[in-house]
Amino acid sequence: MTALTNHRSVSLALGEETTRIKGFVSRRHFIRELTPGDTGPWTLTLQLTLTERAAYRFNLTSATPRLFVRCGDAGGSPTPSAITASQDVAASWMDGEQQVLDVAMPVAIQAWLEAYLARHGEAPEEGRKKKRKGAGRAREMTP
Repeated sequence: MTALTNHRSVSLALGEETTRIKGFVSRRHFIRELTPGDTGPWTLTLQLTLTERAAYRFNLTSATPRLFVRCGDAGGSPTPSAITASQDVAASWMDGEQQVLDVAMPVAIQAWLEAYLARHGEAPEEGRKKKRKGAGRAREMTP
């Protein structure tokens, strides 16, 4: 039996679609193929972290679980540099003006992600934190 690791190699191939609308040419890049392993033109390492467990669960329970690939500056030629199963991480990449492509998550990756969550547990609920007595209140000053 092999140990469950927190990283997997994923290969992908990119595609490009050109459309013409009212004389303007628009190019859209997409992930043409994504497979577990290191056999494709681009190979990235999908690494899972304990801090993203809630985002992984949210993704897995969606209608179509997705993987997100960071591909360099928005508007530039895509150069895949990182991959995640967390929508929160992908959103932070996009906030940083990065181009992000998404693709349906292969069933093998979904099963591996489920096993990771089963082994490490779900993310703990973030309840209200107790403040120390008097925190956030003006203190009475004695003259």
